[in-house]
Amino acid sequence: MPEILYREAIRDALREEMLRDERVFVMGEDVGVYGGAFGVTQGLIEEFGEDRVRDTPISEAVIAGAAAGSAVTGMRPVAEIMFMDFTTFATDQLVNQAAKIRYMFGGKARVPMVLRTPAGAGTGAAAQHSQSLEVWFTHIPGLKVVMPSTPYDAKGLLKSSIRDDNPVIFVEHKLLYNTKGNVPAEEYTIPLGVADVKRAGRDVTIIATSHMVLKALEAADTLARSGIDAEVLDPRTLVPLDKEAIVESVKKTGRVVIVHEACKRSGFGAELAATIAESDAFDYLDAPIKRLGGAWSPIPYNPNLEAAWIPQAEDIIRAARELKERT
Repeated sequence: MPEILYREAIRDALREEMLRDERVFVMGEDVGVYGGAFGVTQGLIEEFGEDRVRDTPISEAVIAGAAAGSAVTGMRPVAEIMFMDFTTFATDQLVNQAAKIRYMFGGKARVPMVLRTPAGAGTGAAAQHSQSLEVWFTHIPGLKVVMPSTPYDAKGLLKSSIRDDNPVIFVEHKLLYNTKGNVPAEEYTIPLGVADVKRAGRDVTIIATSHMVLKALEAADTLARSGIDAEVLDPRTLVPLDKEAIVESVKKTGRVVIVHEACKRSGFGAELAATIAESDAFDYLDAPIKRLGGAWSPIPYNPNLEAAWIPQAEDIIRAARELKERT
């Protein structure tokens, strides 16, 4: 399999779906001539033209609203919000319109739209351009939420998201764009709602999302050298959530560390912890569930403070060792 960048995997998925289905089009700020703020859509406007790669006004509300409206009338838009922080401007269109239209029309109307958005810290972009707000959207019935951590997952999950008849929030971490991974040249998709074990283990389960999957794998390698065999589980999609895979992993290891970049308080880790606590995996736990997340503050600009705000591999290692020492 060829090794390509995460951003290239996203671009390949867009291109393949645009070739497969003429209803698919791309829209957003600077996605056309400029090629996207992070270079994801470079070359698409030259291949597909301005009708199918549309530069929009600087209005997130317009982008989300136009995507929802065009989806209802039969198109399959892939809209980009340049930073996830700016989805705050589009919440009415996403939460009160796109998420509810299919339900309110008794299934007769569908909203097959994807909203792609870069999230996460680590680039020195400070408090208004670094947030991970995925948990906001997991709270809304009618929205699906996808957070791929590898180029392989990004391509396969984006293709499935574009083909889905419901609105999908597709979250891409900025620090993943330059990561590489093996991606098949042939056609493939990954179904939404299926988790992936990135590393098998027997002593502790580390459930991680997005860029934290890479930190979890780094931590697992270090833990292995000290005799702790960690399993790394990536949900890949938060809605729908593969609860069965989570429960089975925790039942096997008896210990669990949950890590995400968003603020720990009310983050998606709380939902994962509740899922485990309400399942029969609870009876298999040998120690309390550990949650790691971002600090309870706006994200700092200073690089040292920013690094301290984000969970690091060392934090995951420490949490896993503490769980191991309790038993």
